[in-house]
Amino acid sequence: MSDQIEAGCCGPATTSFETPAQTPQAGAKEVAPRGEPPVVVIGAGPVGLAAAAQLVERGLDFLVLEAGDRVGASIREWGHVGLFSPWRYCTDAAARRLLEASGWTAPDPDGLPTGAQLVQDYLVPLAALPQIAPRVRTGSRVEAITRAGYDRVRSAGRESAPFVVRVRRADGTAEKVLARAVVDASGSWTSPNVLGATGLPADGEASAAAWISHSLPDVLGADRKDFAGKHTLVAGAGHSAATTLIALAELAEQEPGTKVTWAIRGGDASRTYGGGQADELPARGRLGTLVHHLVTTGKITLLTGFFTDELIPQADSPDLGRVEVISRDPDGVEQRLTADRIVTATGYRPDHSIASELRLELESIMGTTPALGPLIDPNQHSCGTVPPHGVDELAHPEPGYYAIGVKSYGRAPTFLLATGFEQARSVVAALAGDWEAARDVRLELPETGVCSSSNAVGLGTGISGGLLNLPLITADASVSGGSCCG
Repeated sequence: MSDQIEAGCCGPATTSFETPAQTPQAGAKEVAPRGEPPVVVIGAGPVGLAAAAQLVERGLDFLVLEAGDRVGASIREWGHVGLFSPWRYCTDAAARRLLEASGWTAPDPDGLPTGAQLVQDYLVPLAALPQIAPRVRTGSRVEAITRAGYDRVRSAGRESAPFVVRVRRADGTAEKVLARAVVDASGSWTSPNVLGATGLPADGEASAAAWISHSLPDVLGADRKDFAGKHTLVAGAGHSAATTLIALAELAEQEPGTKVTWAIRGGDASRTYGGGQADELPARGRLGTLVHHLVTTGKITLLTGFFTDELIPQADSPDLGRVEVISRDPDGVEQRLTADRIVTATGYRPDHSIASELRLELESIMGTTPALGPLIDPNQHSCGTVPPHGVDELAHPEPGYYAIGVKSYGRAPTFLLATGFEQARSVVAALAGDWEAARDVRLELPETGVCSSSNAVGLGTGISGGLLNLPLITADASVSGGSCCG
């Protein structure tokens, strides 16, 4: 079905939903009139499927488009990582209600799942529910979003035109899907930040790509051969970096010749060490405590003030040689080291290219909406101090388009799944015309224990982790895994 426009594209289209019209309060963004086209949700991860569950409860027709071949495709890539947030923070309320009505038994709310368990024990059964399964389409990558008959410049009548979502299927064929609204929960896993300290790729970064792994490689499992007996440089100061450092230190205990160097731009690593016992998620606090221990005992070499500027491969491939990494700080002071592997745990950035024909307004620092930017600025907030926010803070000048989940946070590294669930609830309530519920945003987040603006903690873009019962320190200080899914 090439370049075909579909209205009810996931089974029989639901007829128009007639709910009493409500007049939005000041600041509200009207959506396109409801009719045959469904709400299109981009991404079948935790936040996208939470939006699906909310849409089910609201009686709104929808279609979930997932680029991967299975739900939770991005999480499956770090399935070996343990979450530092217990189950009670990692599931959406509407999703739980639907699942429990089908006979699902919730995991222990105090248990700490791995990424793989989050997918298999929660996302897979959620996506399999009869209210959701016919409306989830995997292997469907969204390439672009626009308005039917409108480019970004044309205004008259724009708000009443449906969205057109251009989709590329796994077999290479294309189609166009009509939508009354678009909820983009596609995340940012596929658009990691570069290694270069300026936000631009370091000189030689492209030619050194074969030496570079992005966040959360399976150091003790599938990727072990890439790191055993080798010198690895880990760049980044968040919990994804901490996770990899812990795993590499464990590998060094098992594999002679394994060496670990950690490079950060800051003058010290206090933001990574975190709040320790003051953290309301104990496993998250222990994660930083363990990294601190590994640094102070010399198992990890810490380089501060490291501004990656240039990479020089010393051979044609990692099998034949190493790569030199050169730091040049703002004053021109150089640091140099040579490594076998580099892990870039430097965070992620949103890719808004699919919405280039929509009218987006992005805040200049984080790349999020102007109303949300000051609320999540990591220079002022840790993930536990972000205030409640919903549809009004997420609205763009393009009515009916919302980016939610980690993508809504732009480059801010402090996203929590609980935040994404509340975003989904608020946006869907607005799409249903229930503006009172949409604006009744409530959010209780676990504090990090280090929440001053001078020491805000960046916890990665929703995914970080750790290992269980490492023998590197005493058992009472062992760490459970991590994820910003509080």
